[in-house]
Amino acid sequence: MRVDKQDYKKGFVSLKIENLDDLWYLSNIIEKNDLVSSITFRKIKIGDTEDRKTSIVKKKVYITLSAEKVEFSKYSDTLRISGVITEAPEDIPRGSHHTINAELGSEIKIIKEEWLNYQKQKIKESTKTNPTNILVCTFDREQAHLFKITQQGYEHVHSLSGDVQKKMYETKNTTNFYKEIINSIKETDKKQKSDHIIMASPAFYKDELKKNIEGNELNKKIVFATCSDASKNAITEVMRRPELKNVLEKDRVSKEVSLVEDLLKNISKNQKNVYGLEQTQKAASSGAVQTLLVSDKLIQRLREQENFEKLEKTMKIVDQSGGEVKIISADHQGGEKLEGLGGIGATLRYEI
Repeated sequence: MRVDKQDYKKGFVSLKIENLDDLWYLSNIIEKNDLVSSITFRKIKIGDTEDRKTSIVKKKVYITLSAEKVEFSKYSDTLRISGVITEAPEDIPRGSHHTINAELGSEIKIIKEEWLNYQKQKIKESTKTNPTNILVCTFDREQAHLFKITQQGYEHVHSLSGDVQKKMYETKNTTNFYKEIINSIKETDKKQKSDHIIMASPAFYKDELKKNIEGNELNKKIVFATCSDASKNAITEVMRRPELKNVLEKDRVSKEVSLVEDLLKNISKNQKNVYGLEQTQKAASSGAVQTLLVSDKLIQRLREQENFEKLEKTMKIVDQSGGEVKIISADHQGGEKLEGLGGIGATLRYEI
C-alpha cells in the first residue's frame, strides 16, 4: 500500500491499493460511519423524462460516502464499501446509496473521527514491502546479479560473470560458476543476515545450482523461482512473482501463529488468559488485557449480523488502555485455532 497523505490529527489518510493484502488490511480498518472517498462509476439518466427519451450511462465520478457495510472476498479481488453519499457532483443526489468497488490501483481517502493505535499500525504494516530481510539472486550459467529487497523496492548488491568457453559445436563452463554464485551469496548473507534467499533463473539452471548446494546451510533459506532471463532487469519480474509474495506472507503468518500459540500456552497453564467474547469484554473493561487477538472472520460475522459495536468497543478500550490489538487471519492454522476459541482471546497483565 502506498500512503500519499496522512494527518491523523485531521483524521484522514489518502492511499493507493497496490496488492491483495492491502484490501484485507482495509477491510479491517474501514468501519461504519467512516467517510470514504474515491473515483467510482455511477449510473446516471440522460435525456428528457417527459418525452421518454432517456438513456442510462455509467459516469466516472469522485464521491464521498458514509460507510455502512464493508465486504471483502480474496477470491473476487475487490473490496466493496457500501454507504450513503455525502459529497458528489451536482447531478448525483446526496443521501442516495452507492457502493465503491476498491481494487488494485484504486486510490481512496479514509476519514475517521478517531484513529486507534492498532489501525495506524495496520496502515504502517501495509506500507512495508520488506518486513523480512530478503536477498534475491537472478542467474544463469553466464551471469548472476544479487539484490537486497528494501522498503522502497530493491537495491543492487553486486554482479558476477561466469567464465564460459564457446565453440561452434560445444559450450561449456571452464570453472564451476554455480559454486562461485553460492560462495558469493554466503559472504553477502554473513553481512546481511538474511531471513530468506530467492534464487531465480530461466530454464533448468536452478536444477544445476541445486546439485551444488545440497547439504549447505543456505538450503534452509533458499526459495527457487523462475524468470525469463538472468539480466539485471530480471529483478523487476521477480518482484512480481508469487514466490516473493509467499515469502512475505509466510513471515506475517508465522508472527500471527506465534501470538496464538502464546495464548494457547497460557491457557494450558491456566495463567493470565481469557477467551470468548463475553470473558474478553470483561477483562478489557477492567484494563487487564495486554494483547487482544481477534479473528478477521469474527469481525466479518459480527458486521454481517449488525452486532459489531460490542467488539468494536472492546478493541477501543484495549487500545486506549495501552494494550495491543492484533487482527489474525483465519486462513492459516493459528487463525483456525483462534476460531476454535470463539474467534477472540487475550493474554493478560495480571490474573482476574
